[in-house]
Amino acid sequence: MRIAVCLKWADLRPEVDPLSGEVVHDERFFDASEADKGALEWGLRLAERWGARLTVVTAGPAGADPVLRDALALGAHDARRVDMALDRPSEHVAAALGSAVQGADLVLCGVHSVDRGSGSVPALLAARLGAAQALGVIAVAPGAAGELTVDRRLDFGRRERLRVAGPAVVSLEGGLAELRRAPLASVLAARTAPITVVDAGLAPQRATVRVEHRRAYRPRARVMHAPDPSAPVNERIIALTGALTERTPPRTVAAEPDEAADAIVEQLRGWGYLQP
Repeated sequence: MRIAVCLKWADLRPEVDPLSGEVVHDERFFDASEADKGALEWGLRLAERWGARLTVVTAGPAGADPVLRDALALGAHDARRVDMALDRPSEHVAAALGSAVQGADLVLCGVHSVDRGSGSVPALLAARLGAAQALGVIAVAPGAAGELTVDRRLDFGRRERLRVAGPAVVSLEGGLAELRRAPLASVLAARTAPITVVDAGLAPQRATVRVEHRRAYRPRARVMHAPDPSAPVNERIIALTGALTERTPPRTVAAEPDEAADAIVEQLRGWGYLQP
């Protein structure tokens, strides 16, 4: 059995130039986030419990190697780094990681990175691998080899309990587990341990959409005819406000996705937002 843990090498203490607004990075403060460290700790625990092989993976430049060496010192069996820039979009990162963790029975990630925080990579990675997913996990209970019972945080204080069987991608929230400390001998040995470097060219380059302009949505102005100037004032006010105009009441439509989309488009046409 094989377990993979995805780690993100990111700046934990970025600074912003107050004059130019430029983000200033210092590699001394680059490390894995608390969520990633919790995922690594659970990967170590599960590997020990199930007798599995643990692989740690990251996507980044050569500067990310210390994160992998720290994981090797803690007990990971091998490390892989996909050589790519840190500013690549999430779908490219997921594609690159997918090539590196292909064949893993269980992939553990932090719920989101500290630099972007979108939390989209675990879901994209699961889609890439064709695996099950459990995102935003706040509690883990291991079962038989390759099986987990996890709790997810939902809106309004609710929880969801899932039974996960591999292949699966599980993202864990920070604070779920405290990462153990490595013995000095392991730290020294990890300094010269081999790290497999994978070319990021394995990931397909997908076209991205660039947003050129953002503005609030403004519906098309409605054409209204001026009221009769000879009419009493109250009638002219009613005519301008449309207070007594008969309107279509709200309705609930229960339909399949295709039929519901057609109903929405038809209603928008009826309101004048779309051309007939």
